[in-house]
Amino acid sequence: MSNKKKDWGRTELRRALESVTHPRSQEPDVEVPVYFFRFKVTLRIFGDGLDFDEISRTLGLTPTHTHQRGERRKHDMWSYFPPVAREQPLEDHIMALWNAVRPNIPYLRELKRKFQVDIFCGYRSNCGTAGFQVGHRCLGLFSELEVPFGVSVVIS
Repeated sequence: MSNKKKDWGRTELRRALESVTHPRSQEPDVEVPVYFFRFKVTLRIFGDGLDFDEISRTLGLTPTHTHQRGERRKHDMWSYFPPVAREQPLEDHIMALWNAVRPNIPYLRELKRKFQVDIFCGYRSNCGTAGFQVGHRCLGLFSELEVPFGVSVVIS
């Protein structure tokens, strides 16, 4: 028997043993997509002549953003979003905001007489087939403020 046949036999035996001890996947290598789901809820108050200090003092909240009417701005705006991780469900964001403003709903309703008050809800994902739900307890915020519940959806 030649050395070539002996080597070939050993190589085939080694391959056979490797396939038993380290079986290859029957499925082709496919990259599994990494999906993300992000939420954000913001109380927004805007109009002309907002008193940022009065709003902050009355609500007991530090705004996360303010701007005044002027260059590229049509109006003043005071806004606040609760410190909730963007990866948390939308319901967590709404409830955190609801808990923060609940004692001052009458004040916010009064502001609505002169200014625009709304709740901006945002959802961003890279998955076009996902969805979310919001529990009934969350909807009390929108009902008490007498503002519509809407969600801006961005799929990227």
